[in-house]
Amino acid sequence: MSITSSIPVLQGRGGSVLYAEDQGLVLERPGEVVTFLPGSVSQVHAEGRSVTLELRAKTGATPVTYRIEDVSEAAAVVFADGLNALLPGPTDDIDGTYYTVVRSLSRTWHQRFLRRIKWLVIGCLVTVVALCVVVAVAGQAAIIIGLVPVGGITTAGLGVGAYAVGRWLRERRLLRHGVMVFATPADAPGVYLYTDNTGTTRPLKHWGSEPFIRAGYDPRDPSDALVPQAPLLRRSNFALGLFILFCALNGVAMLVFLTVDAVTGGSFSEGAV
Repeated sequence: MSITSSIPVLQGRGGSVLYAEDQGLVLERPGEVVTFLPGSVSQVHAEGRSVTLELRAKTGATPVTYRIEDVSEAAAVVFADGLNALLPGPTDDIDGTYYTVVRSLSRTWHQRFLRRIKWLVIGCLVTVVALCVVVAVAGQAAIIIGLVPVGGITTAGLGVGAYAVGRWLRERRLLRHGVMVFATPADAPGVYLYTDNTGTTRPLKHWGSEPFIRAGYDPRDPSDALVPQAPLLRRSNFALGLFILFCALNGVAMLVFLTVDAVTGGSFSEGAV
Protein backbone atom coordinates (compact mmCIF):
# COMPACT_ATOMS: atom_id res chain seq x y z
CA MET A 1 0.00 0.00 0.00
CA SER A 2 1.79 3.10 -1.21
CA ILE A 3 0.80 6.27 0.59
CA THR A 4 0.82 9.66 -1.10
CA SER A 5 0.73 13.13 0.41
CA SER A 6 -2.58 13.89 -1.33
CA ILE A 7 -4.51 11.93 1.31
CA PRO A 8 -5.81 14.37 3.96
CA VAL A 9 -5.31 14.21 7.71
CA LEU A 10 -8.56 13.55 9.59
CA GLN A 11 -9.16 15.34 12.90
CA GLY A 12 -11.83 13.59 14.96
CA ARG A 13 -13.59 13.60 18.29
CA GLY A 14 -11.58 13.80 21.51
CA GLY A 15 -8.32 14.67 19.78
CA SER A 16 -8.31 11.56 17.59
CA VAL A 17 -6.24 11.84 14.40
CA LEU A 18 -6.10 9.51 11.40
CA TYR A 19 -3.44 10.00 8.76
CA ALA A 20 -1.38 8.14 6.18
CA GLU A 21 2.38 7.78 6.10
CA ASP A 22 4.90 5.70 4.20
CA GLN A 23 4.66 2.81 6.68
CA GLY A 24 0.86 2.64 6.53
CA LEU A 25 -2.00 4.31 8.41
CA VAL A 26 -1.79 5.75 11.91
CA LEU A 27 -4.74 6.32 14.22
CA GLU A 28 -3.93 8.40 17.28
CA ARG A 29 -6.57 8.42 19.98
CA PRO A 30 -6.57 9.07 23.73
CA GLY A 31 -4.37 6.52 25.45
CA GLU A 32 -2.97 4.71 22.43
CA VAL A 33 -1.58 4.85 18.90
CA VAL A 34 -2.67 2.24 16.35
CA THR A 35 -0.45 1.63 13.30
CA PHE A 36 -1.96 -0.24 10.36
CA LEU A 37 0.89 -1.78 8.39
CA PRO A 38 0.57 -2.58 4.67
CA GLY A 39 -1.73 -5.55 4.15
CA SER A 40 -3.87 -4.95 7.25
CA VAL A 41 -6.75 -2.88 5.82
CA SER A 42 -9.19 -4.31 3.29
CA GLN A 43 -11.60 -1.40 2.90
CA VAL A 44 -12.13 2.19 4.06
CA HIS A 45 -15.72 3.37 4.50
CA ALA A 46 -16.76 7.04 4.65
CA GLU A 47 -20.16 7.47 6.32
CA GLY A 48 -21.04 11.11 6.75
CA ARG A 49 -18.64 12.55 9.33
CA SER A 50 -17.08 9.22 10.26
CA VAL A 51 -14.53 6.93 8.66
CA THR A 52 -14.29 3.20 9.35
CA LEU A 53 -11.24 1.06 8.67
CA GLU A 54 -12.14 -2.57 8.01
CA LEU A 55 -9.28 -4.99 8.54
CA ARG A 56 -8.70 -8.10 6.49
CA ALA A 57 -10.12 -11.27 7.98
CA LYS A 58 -9.87 -14.96 7.28
CA THR A 59 -12.72 -16.67 5.48
CA GLY A 60 -15.77 -16.87 7.74
CA ALA A 61 -14.35 -14.55 10.40
CA THR A 62 -15.88 -11.19 11.34
CA PRO A 63 -13.60 -8.33 10.26
CA VAL A 64 -12.22 -6.07 13.00
CA THR A 65 -13.00 -2.39 12.48
CA TYR A 66 -11.60 0.90 13.76
CA ARG A 67 -13.61 4.11 13.60
CA ILE A 68 -12.96 7.84 13.85
CA GLU A 69 -15.90 10.24 14.20
CA ASP A 70 -16.68 13.93 13.88
CA VAL A 71 -14.32 14.50 10.97
CA SER A 72 -14.85 16.78 7.98
CA GLU A 73 -17.36 15.11 5.67
CA ALA A 74 -15.55 16.30 2.54
CA ALA A 75 -12.17 15.17 3.90
CA ALA A 76 -13.66 11.79 4.83
CA VAL A 77 -14.75 11.14 1.23
CA VAL A 78 -11.36 12.17 -0.18
CA PHE A 79 -9.56 10.04 2.43
CA ALA A 80 -11.65 6.93 1.73
CA ASP A 81 -11.49 7.26 -2.04
CA GLY A 82 -7.75 7.85 -2.00
CA LEU A 83 -7.02 4.88 0.27
CA ASN A 84 -9.37 2.47 -1.49
CA ALA A 85 -7.67 3.23 -4.79
CA LEU A 86 -4.31 2.22 -3.28
CA LEU A 87 -5.40 -0.88 -1.40
CA PRO A 88 -4.57 -4.27 -2.95
CA GLY A 89 -7.32 -6.56 -4.15
CA PRO A 90 -9.10 -9.11 -1.93
CA THR A 91 -6.87 -11.79 -0.45
CA ASP A 92 -8.20 -14.82 1.39
CA ASP A 93 -6.93 -16.17 4.70
CA ILE A 94 -5.15 -13.00 5.86
CA ASP A 95 -5.80 -11.72 9.38
CA GLY A 96 -5.27 -7.97 9.37
CA THR A 97 -4.86 -7.84 13.16
CA TYR A 98 -1.39 -9.38 12.80
CA TYR A 99 -0.38 -6.34 10.76
CA THR A 100 -1.88 -3.88 13.24
CA VAL A 101 0.35 -2.61 16.06
CA VAL A 102 -1.22 -0.98 19.13
CA ARG A 103 1.09 1.14 21.29
CA SER A 104 -0.21 2.25 24.67
CA LEU A 105 0.60 5.83 25.73
CA SER A 106 0.07 5.15 29.42
CA ARG A 107 3.10 4.63 31.66
CA THR A 108 4.28 1.05 31.89
CA TRP A 109 5.09 -0.66 35.20
CA HIS A 110 8.80 -0.15 34.53
CA GLN A 111 8.33 3.58 33.92
CA ARG A 112 6.22 3.97 37.07
CA PHE A 113 8.75 1.96 39.06
CA LEU A 114 11.67 4.05 37.84
CA ARG A 115 9.71 7.15 38.79
CA ARG A 116 9.30 5.85 42.35
CA ILE A 117 13.02 5.04 42.54
CA LYS A 118 13.82 8.55 41.35
CA TRP A 119 11.67 10.11 44.06
CA LEU A 120 13.21 7.78 46.64
CA VAL A 121 16.70 8.96 45.66
CA ILE A 122 15.63 12.62 45.67
CA GLY A 123 14.01 12.17 49.08
CA CYS A 124 17.19 10.61 50.45
CA LEU A 125 19.36 13.42 49.10
CA VAL A 126 17.04 16.05 50.62
CA THR A 127 17.19 14.18 53.94
CA VAL A 128 21.00 14.14 53.86
CA VAL A 129 21.06 17.90 53.20
CA ALA A 130 18.61 18.44 56.07
CA LEU A 131 20.79 16.37 58.40
CA CYS A 132 23.83 18.45 57.42
CA VAL A 133 21.93 21.62 58.28
CA VAL A 134 20.90 20.17 61.66
CA VAL A 135 24.49 19.20 62.44
CA ALA A 136 25.79 22.64 61.41
CA VAL A 137 23.20 24.40 63.59
CA ALA A 138 24.25 22.18 66.49
CA GLY A 139 27.79 23.52 66.11
CA GLN A 140 29.29 20.25 64.90
CA ALA A 141 30.04 21.21 61.28
CA ALA A 142 33.09 18.91 61.21
CA ILE A 143 30.75 15.89 61.27
CA ILE A 144 29.41 16.95 57.86
CA ILE A 145 32.66 15.55 56.45
CA GLY A 146 31.36 12.10 57.43
CA LEU A 147 27.68 12.72 56.70
CA VAL A 148 28.14 13.64 53.05
CA PRO A 149 29.98 10.51 51.81
CA VAL A 150 27.92 8.17 53.99
CA GLY A 151 24.73 9.87 52.80
CA GLY A 152 25.75 9.65 49.14
CA ILE A 153 26.67 5.97 49.34
CA THR A 154 23.51 5.19 51.30
CA THR A 155 21.33 6.98 48.77
CA ALA A 156 22.90 5.10 45.86
CA GLY A 157 22.58 1.82 47.74
CA LEU A 158 18.89 2.34 48.47
CA GLY A 159 18.18 3.17 44.83
CA VAL A 160 20.14 0.27 43.33
CA GLY A 161 18.97 -2.25 45.92
CA ALA A 162 15.31 -1.24 45.65
CA TYR A 163 15.48 -1.50 41.85
CA ALA A 164 17.06 -4.98 41.91
CA VAL A 165 14.60 -6.35 44.46
CA GLY A 166 11.60 -4.65 42.84
CA ARG A 167 12.44 -6.05 39.40
CA TRP A 168 12.88 -9.53 40.87
CA LEU A 169 9.45 -9.34 42.52
CA ARG A 170 7.91 -8.15 39.24
CA GLU A 171 9.50 -10.96 37.20
CA ARG A 172 8.52 -13.54 39.82
CA ARG A 173 4.89 -12.42 39.67
CA LEU A 174 4.82 -12.47 35.85
CA LEU A 175 6.37 -15.94 35.74
CA ARG A 176 3.73 -17.23 38.15
CA HIS A 177 0.61 -15.33 37.12
CA GLY A 178 1.42 -13.61 33.82
CA VAL A 179 1.12 -14.72 30.21
CA MET A 180 4.34 -15.73 28.47
CA VAL A 181 4.61 -15.18 24.71
CA PHE A 182 7.30 -15.03 22.04
CA ALA A 183 8.17 -11.68 20.46
CA THR A 184 9.82 -11.20 17.07
CA PRO A 185 11.93 -8.26 15.83
CA ALA A 186 10.14 -5.32 14.23
CA ASP A 187 11.50 -3.19 11.41
CA ALA A 188 12.64 -0.53 13.90
CA PRO A 189 15.86 -1.24 15.88
CA GLY A 190 15.37 -2.08 19.54
CA VAL A 191 11.70 -3.00 19.07
CA TYR A 192 10.08 -6.44 19.17
CA LEU A 193 6.44 -7.32 18.50
CA TYR A 194 4.24 -9.71 20.47
CA THR A 195 0.57 -10.67 20.29
CA ASP A 196 -1.55 -10.61 23.44
CA ASN A 197 -4.51 -12.85 24.30
CA THR A 198 -6.93 -10.55 22.45
CA GLY A 199 -5.02 -10.93 19.17
CA THR A 200 -3.61 -7.40 19.38
CA THR A 201 -0.01 -6.91 18.25
CA ARG A 202 1.99 -4.70 20.60
CA PRO A 203 5.55 -3.33 20.62
CA LEU A 204 8.17 -4.13 23.23
CA LYS A 205 11.48 -2.31 23.69
CA HIS A 206 14.41 -4.70 23.83
CA TRP A 207 17.92 -4.25 22.44
CA GLY A 208 19.18 -7.50 20.98
CA SER A 209 19.72 -9.50 17.82
CA GLU A 210 17.82 -12.66 18.76
CA PRO A 211 15.34 -13.99 16.15
CA PHE A 212 12.78 -14.16 18.95
CA ILE A 213 12.59 -13.49 22.68
CA ARG A 214 10.29 -14.63 25.47
CA ALA A 215 8.26 -11.91 27.14
CA GLY A 216 5.66 -11.89 29.88
CA TYR A 217 2.77 -9.50 30.39
CA ASP A 218 0.08 -8.95 32.98
CA PRO A 219 -3.31 -10.11 31.58
CA ARG A 220 -4.90 -7.11 33.32
CA ASP A 221 -2.64 -4.81 31.26
CA PRO A 222 -1.42 -6.58 28.10
CA SER A 223 0.46 -3.47 26.94
CA ASP A 224 2.91 -3.75 29.86
CA ALA A 225 5.41 -6.50 28.99
CA LEU A 226 8.78 -7.47 30.42
CA VAL A 227 11.60 -9.70 29.17
CA PRO A 228 12.56 -12.02 32.06
CA GLN A 229 16.21 -12.51 32.86
CA ALA A 230 17.92 -15.90 32.86
CA PRO A 231 17.17 -17.78 36.12
CA LEU A 232 20.77 -17.67 37.40
CA LEU A 233 21.14 -13.99 36.57
CA ARG A 234 17.78 -13.20 38.16
CA ARG A 235 18.73 -14.94 41.42
CA SER A 236 22.18 -13.34 41.44
CA ASN A 237 20.74 -9.85 40.94
CA PHE A 238 18.20 -10.47 43.71
CA ALA A 239 20.88 -11.62 46.16
CA LEU A 240 23.09 -8.67 45.24
CA GLY A 241 20.13 -6.30 45.61
CA LEU A 242 19.36 -7.64 49.08
CA PHE A 243 23.00 -7.25 50.13
CA ILE A 244 23.13 -3.67 48.83
CA LEU A 245 19.87 -2.86 50.64
CA PHE A 246 21.28 -4.32 53.86
CA CYS A 247 24.39 -2.16 53.53
CA ALA A 248 22.25 0.90 52.73
CA LEU A 249 20.14 0.34 55.85
CA ASN A 250 23.33 0.21 57.88
CA GLY A 251 24.23 3.52 56.27
CA VAL A 252 20.88 4.93 57.41
CA ALA A 253 21.67 3.81 60.96
CA MET A 254 25.08 5.47 60.72
CA LEU A 255 23.52 8.74 59.53
CA VAL A 256 21.08 8.70 62.45
CA PHE A 257 23.90 7.94 64.87
CA LEU A 258 26.12 10.76 63.60
CA THR A 259 23.26 13.27 63.66
CA VAL A 260 22.04 12.38 67.14
CA ASP A 261 25.60 12.36 68.43
CA ALA A 262 26.19 15.83 66.99
CA VAL A 263 22.97 17.23 68.46
CA THR A 264 23.72 15.79 71.92
CA GLY A 265 27.29 17.08 71.84
CA GLY A 266 28.86 13.63 71.84
CA SER A 267 26.99 12.34 74.91
CA PHE A 268 25.11 9.79 72.78
CA SER A 269 28.30 8.05 71.62
CA GLU A 270 29.76 8.17 75.13
CA GLY A 271 26.62 6.57 76.51
CA ALA A 272 26.70 3.90 73.82
CA VAL A 273 30.27 3.04 74.78
